[in-house]
Amino acid sequence: MHSALNRLQAVFGFFTTVALVVAGAAALSVLLFPTDATTASVSLKNVQVVKGRPHYYSTKREEYAQIRFDLDADLTPLFTWNTKQLFVYVYATYSSSDKPDSTSTTRASEAIIWDSIIPAAPSPYSFDQLKEKTLSLLPASLKSGTSASSKRSAKPKSSAKSQKKEKAKKLETPGVLRLRGQRAKYQISDITGRLAGRENVTLSVGWNVQPWVGALWWAPATGAVPHTQGQLVSAESFDFPALKGAKKPVEGAQGTQASV
Repeated sequence: MHSALNRLQAVFGFFTTVALVVAGAAALSVLLFPTDATTASVSLKNVQVVKGRPHYYSTKREEYAQIRFDLDADLTPLFTWNTKQLFVYVYATYSSSDKPDSTSTTRASEAIIWDSIIPAAPSPYSFDQLKEKTLSLLPASLKSGTSASSKRSAKPKSSAKSQKKEKAKKLETPGVLRLRGQRAKYQISDITGRLAGRENVTLSVGWNVQPWVGALWWAPATGAVPHTQGQLVSAESFDFPALKGAKKPVEGAQGTQASV
């Protein structure tokens, strides 16, 4: 006869083997959900370059860009039963040098200007959902006692109208973004302290799918592996304008006063 310790070790070994097999099947199951219908497009709304301290911890004044953009995205195909949350971001690609040279091989700089975390819709088997279903099956007497005790300990509840709005918001399918004139969360600055006049600036959309089990999946334009499928439309290239408030040179005035 085996001892209790041997039996416990056998049960634990069998449990870890089953858990590993289930986790592997869950990680591979995302291949069964196509992501070709994913669409995302971003366009520039406004841009200006100012001089100041871009962050509260900045020690010197420097040039930085303030950007506003429009974003349209339908990322619902990325949400499967194995998706925990989705990290979406908008990043700018611009020239690393303020004096670009055709023979230069300097790699372009990239900076994230906006990001957001979109959690997946709650599962019907989550703790909160199971708790609501269990409470709904309780008799009325137990419900009243439970509600009375919760009223003493819980904070004042919001109005019924706000609760309906929150419930409707939870029922919405996550992954649909419609932003107009969105202000960038993060300012773009450069190590040289100069940013005005940089050329070939583009805005693009990227994302990172964070599953419950398995590898992280990236947007196709990032070049990371593995990546999802979809149609991404970047903004048309533009140049950073001149520094806001800078005086423009007067044409024709070279040390002599222009005739009136």
